[in-house]
Amino acid sequence: MSAPALVEIPSGSCFVGGTWLAVSGESLIEVIDPATEAVIARVPEASQATIAAAFAAARDVQPSWSAMAPEARGAVLDRLAEQIELHGEQLARLASSEIGMPIRDSRAGQVRFPVAVLKVYADLARDYPWEERDASGTTLRREAAGVVLAITPWNFPVHQIIAKIAPALVAGCTVVLKPSELTPMNALFIAELARRAGLPAGAFNVVTGTGPLAGQALLTSGAFDVVSFTGSLAVGRHVGATAGAAIVRATLELGGKSPALVAPDADLDIAVATTVRNCFVNAGQKCNAPTRLLVPEDQRQAAVEIALRTAREYVIGDPQDDDTTMGPVSSAAARDRIRGFVQRARDAGATVHDTASSLPSRGYFVSPTVITDVAQSSEIVQEEVFGPVLVIQGYTSLDEAVGLANDSPYGLSAEVWSADVGTVRALARTIRAGQVRVNGVRTPMPPVSPFGGMKNSGIGRELGPLGLEEFVEVKAILGDPQS
Repeated sequence: MSAPALVEIPSGSCFVGGTWLAVSGESLIEVIDPATEAVIARVPEASQATIAAAFAAARDVQPSWSAMAPEARGAVLDRLAEQIELHGEQLARLASSEIGMPIRDSRAGQVRFPVAVLKVYADLARDYPWEERDASGTTLRREAAGVVLAITPWNFPVHQIIAKIAPALVAGCTVVLKPSELTPMNALFIAELARRAGLPAGAFNVVTGTGPLAGQALLTSGAFDVVSFTGSLAVGRHVGATAGAAIVRATLELGGKSPALVAPDADLDIAVATTVRNCFVNAGQKCNAPTRLLVPEDQRQAAVEIALRTAREYVIGDPQDDDTTMGPVSSAAARDRIRGFVQRARDAGATVHDTASSLPSRGYFVSPTVITDVAQSSEIVQEEVFGPVLVIQGYTSLDEAVGLANDSPYGLSAEVWSADVGTVRALARTIRAGQVRVNGVRTPMPPVSPFGGMKNSGIGRELGPLGLEEFVEVKAILGDPQS
């Protein structure tokens, strides 16, 4: 079979009302390949007029889209999944060029996983209890919440887009999406594939721009019924406060500082090596990365040696090369921020193990780093670095370990390791996190398990039925006659 024709995205355009909106008179934002530092595209800083047009298109089509049978909406998602599979290699390479993710990881995380999520929601469209009766005989109807503003980050861009638009569209909502200005091209790519899949014009709109300008204009527009945001805690607070003032629902997937707790009876080699690899996925730019490794104090030095050995195995370089296992971080600003965290930890007395013998001379590369000898209250333990940096701490009892694991403003994810079923169950139920992974398990298929956090890690859930519920309103019809 010959390769499919390349998907072409018009330069300097947003996607509004099912068409490419060439923007005149608006400033353009350069999209930079973090591995080469080359400009690979330019997108508009969307104006108030463009934003208003996007919301108008979404509002106009929302009644007819929500009136369609859920099965018909699900069929559109099935077709979008087929389009992504058909153009998967181009999409994976585009994602790698925008974020620096190794191509092997892009194929998995930016193509295969989003396809699986789309198929889950297509099935839910057919199986979800859109209307049912409760014990009193009241009819409960789940209806579309309306127009959704989706604001997505740069680190897993295709996955984050699909995790928001798939449940929103299945619910009967329409969407205005603002992707990160670092990775806008994959969002526009998805918009074109959605058009080819038969999504009605206006049901999915993409406007580009920076957070302080386009993002703020979108947020203060008063033109949406739900805002779904993934990003930093600071911006999430602002999004939540703005939504609250407008009495608009907000789902917030924010940061993490996830612990990996290794019990004394666990296989130390497997637990440590796996934690390092999970921590350093996408150069550590992963909100649920296990960045705090907690091990028995008498095993700490052995754990450090295993971690360093594992970290030194990374092949750092061109993300388009199949042999590369770690690419650059997303931007010069990200590189400098990560280096700042590491230097401040060093200045505070931590032991810093820099594991790369050399880095490419061009691109925003950061050495995989292991840090030890830190205070629990230190910045490097408490704050999200969002880079390839792992902190290793020792403990003297499991009670102390749980205390260290929970001593964080975040509660997104955690990992526990033990050979004993009772220990695993006790640890998993004691750690305060929205998701706990046991003995290295990754997201199981199909991807229906909810994802989201406690404490400062956010509000709401993504994926599966609970992710769909973020985009529906429940209507109770009392005394509804039996048909």
